Amino acid sequence: MRSRTSARILTVVALALWAGASAHAQQANADQGPSAASIPAHPSFDGLNYLGGDAAMPSFSDSVIDDHSDFRRSLSQKGVALRTITQIQYVQNTLDAPVPADDQVYVGQRPFEGAMVQPILTADLRQLHLRQSQLYVGGVWNWVSWNPAGPKSFQLWDLYLYKAFGENRFAMKAGYVSNSLDFVGFFVGGSTATGAQGVYSILPYEVGISYFPLTTPSVNVQVRGPKDTYFKTAAQRSLDPKGGPTEVKRNHTGFRFVPHGDKLLSINEGGFLRPAQSGTRETWFRAGYMHNFTAYKNATTGRNDAGNYCAYILMDHQITQSNRLHPNQGLYLGASAETVPQSLNPYARYLEVRLYKEAPFRSRSGDVASLVTSRTGYSRYFTDNLLAEGKTVWRASTTLTGSYSLHVSPGNYLGLGLSYIHGPAISPRTPDALNISANWTVFF
Repeated sequence: MRSRTSARILTVVALALWAGASAHAQQANADQGPSAASIPAHPSFDGLNYLGGDAAMPSFSDSVIDDHSDFRRSLSQKGVALRTITQIQYVQNTLDAPVPADDQVYVGQRPFEGAMVQPILTADLRQLHLRQSQLYVGGVWNWVSWNPAGPKSFQLWDLYLYKAFGENRFAMKAGYVSNSLDFVGFFVGGSTATGAQGVYSILPYEVGISYFPLTTPSVNVQVRGPKDTYFKTAAQRSLDPKGGPTEVKRNHTGFRFVPHGDKLLSINEGGFLRPAQSGTRETWFRAGYMHNFTAYKNATTGRNDAGNYCAYILMDHQITQSNRLHPNQGLYLGASAETVPQSLNPYARYLEVRLYKEAPFRSRSGDVASLVTSRTGYSRYFTDNLLAEGKTVWRASTTLTGSYSLHVSPGNYLGLGLSYIHGPAISPRTPDALNISANWTVFF
């Protein structure tokens, strides 16, 4: 069994390195210092990438099909861009043999595989004589070997109009939006290509925020205030209180506007974001509150009650600045604290401390290394009910994760991680886990 597991892992890594090497041969040394490839070939390229979110997608120059290709140029002349993102991933606990399929309670307890394909179409609406505007359309095919960690889906991902005013002092989105990219700041390093490996907070998802691969109708507004302050808010239709798999069963295309029982989720966040500049280090502080008017099952009464919420506060600060020509490069320290009502949510508290380095080596400017520790407190009401049923439980989970995101070549990212997890599931009380993870992401 262990020999077959090792073979799987080596196969994933070998495929990723092979694909990266193939693309690297077409553009050697693209990530070593500033170059013509790092500058958009057409002014519309910046406006055709993902806009208005906390997380950034790689530029079109960082793509297997880059912004110098005839394909990209011909579309950009019409104010249109088409890109596809693909990913494969693998996770497995290395301390114990895999359990039977019916006994699995956490990712990695059995070998976990996932794959997704995400086509995206954007248009800057120049034909309508609109400035600082964008039509964003995305779909997704998402497959996982264990559905609770997915869910499996083939559906709409995003469909919205984005419009900014007054040199981006005011901006709004309206349509179907995946709000986990627009609020809280889930991604270590701030990029969808180099996000955290194996550690993330589930609390905002419990409370109903839309997240990949799911989407819901939403109207988002963001205002930039004086001295790097900002405020943003959203009125979003909640995801199903029972989670992603139930949401997909009830709304398998993603287009259903208001499934019965799913009500309003309001999201409000304020913060301070000072971007990195030469001689000035980045600082990002944000705090927010989500309130859901949808009814959730109350663990203390057994009734369905409205009033679920999530309060959160996060901060990231750049400790060192290793390259003045690229001021974002350096060492960062961050922390998170989140809370939700214990009576309505099985995962009740979340604390995290993270240390990460952008460009850990001068010759590897696109890489990110991270060390993250977290503690998730499980609801005492949910765990007490399980104990009353004669089940064993953990009261909390503590993790320590080291990860490295390797920018193999333009558009190719290989992420490798190792996570030690004390208390990997609420019930039953399973032994600690040491999960290895690998994912390969390609931007076309």
